[in-house]
Amino acid sequence: MKNLDFLANAPLAQPPAPGFAPEEAFTKADFGQTFRWGTATAAFQVEGAVREDGRGPSIWDTFTHTRGKIKQNHHADLACDFYHRYASDLELLRSLNFNQFRFSISWSRVLPAGRGAVNQAGLDYYHRVIDTCLELGIEPWITLYHWDLPQALQNLGGWKNRDVVGWFADYVALCTQAFGDKVKNWIILNEPMAVAALGHVTGLHAPGQRGLYHFLPVVHHLALCQAEGGRVVRQNVPDAYVGTTFSCSQVEPYTLRYKDLQAARRADALLNRLFIEPSLGLGYPTDAFPYLTQIEKYLRPGDDERLAFDFDFVGLQNYFRVVVKHSYLTPGLWAREVPARERQVPLTDMGWEVAPDGLYHILKQFGKYPGVREIIVSENGAAFADEVQNGRVHDGQRIDFFQKYLASVLRAKREGVNVGGYLVWSFLDNFEWAEGYRPRFGLVYVDYPTQQRIVKDSGYWFADFLKE
Repeated sequence: MKNLDFLANAPLAQPPAPGFAPEEAFTKADFGQTFRWGTATAAFQVEGAVREDGRGPSIWDTFTHTRGKIKQNHHADLACDFYHRYASDLELLRSLNFNQFRFSISWSRVLPAGRGAVNQAGLDYYHRVIDTCLELGIEPWITLYHWDLPQALQNLGGWKNRDVVGWFADYVALCTQAFGDKVKNWIILNEPMAVAALGHVTGLHAPGQRGLYHFLPVVHHLALCQAEGGRVVRQNVPDAYVGTTFSCSQVEPYTLRYKDLQAARRADALLNRLFIEPSLGLGYPTDAFPYLTQIEKYLRPGDDERLAFDFDFVGLQNYFRVVVKHSYLTPGLWAREVPARERQVPLTDMGWEVAPDGLYHILKQFGKYPGVREIIVSENGAAFADEVQNGRVHDGQRIDFFQKYLASVLRAKREGVNVGGYLVWSFLDNFEWAEGYRPRFGLVYVDYPTQQRIVKDSGYWFADFLKE
């Protein structure tokens, strides 16, 4: 059995570090001069222009145009029109005093069929976005895969087809050769667990497949691509700062009964350990989640080594805490989440629990891995029911959210966790996947019919917090 003593979770309640109270005021300077402050977004959620300049369809184009898949049958054909408005949007971002911008490449915009013929117009577009960032003093971060697999590759089996490792490597090679002389910050995958579970088990996300039998091959191929993509970036951009991102949640048992404790252990393996540990050379977390032993049927000789890659950083994306209890209704996992609404806790507009201590605990948990060099909070934010009143959006709940979550980041940092940056989700209100346009996460309100941008009070709060 692997020695995983260093992974023992912190107690559910820990005293703050000496000299730090969670409610005390803090400043940008408290995080250090080299701490990175930015925002994050994704191509499909903001770009629009889905049929312009040679872009091919992605699985999300297909999914959003399948009736009943997205709430109110929304689609992202226009989204925030960032494809045409990137210059003014980036100027707005810089006016809020952020100097880091994470965005993703649309695979099917640069390779319409997912492989083969290159779309130069797509490459030219991203060159313009990158050049505008650099001219404004904004450091670009490229996410190579943020869920929008080309539909042409899905037609060949998508993430279930092991050939996807080669397809992805070729795509990463194209991007790094095109942009590597300008961009040093690279993120390989965005939240692979969501791709595997929501896209291939529950069917709530594209490509909409349902059935547990899809899960293990998709997980393994994503994990292989995670490491292979890192190797390609390292080869083509020798001075790159390369990482990958995980959606992580502190997992707690509903009670201290043995069955609930074991359910929480399995859920933690699934939600938090499944992709980080293979990259660290630890293999899949079968010690806590025995069902994962069945993944062996998809392994080929040498895969254990292929799964590992020494990332410069790990991106953690945290939105809520997860409380679970034992359940006979989920074979294998034997656990179910106790919804936040049942627990009568503070909620966001997504129905997610506001739990700033959860971010602190997950930073501490990942900080215990000897192989994790640095952590970037690559997404954190909240959706609330924003309304425009006299030309302003007064989102005090969001400001309170950020103040409390940033206090948790600072607490972890002061206790020795090497946290090097914080990226807000998100800069703009945008297309929120299966939820459509109703949830608003942005620091900037987008009036979708007119595409007008209105900086929310939370955006002004950050501008003041980050000013030199």
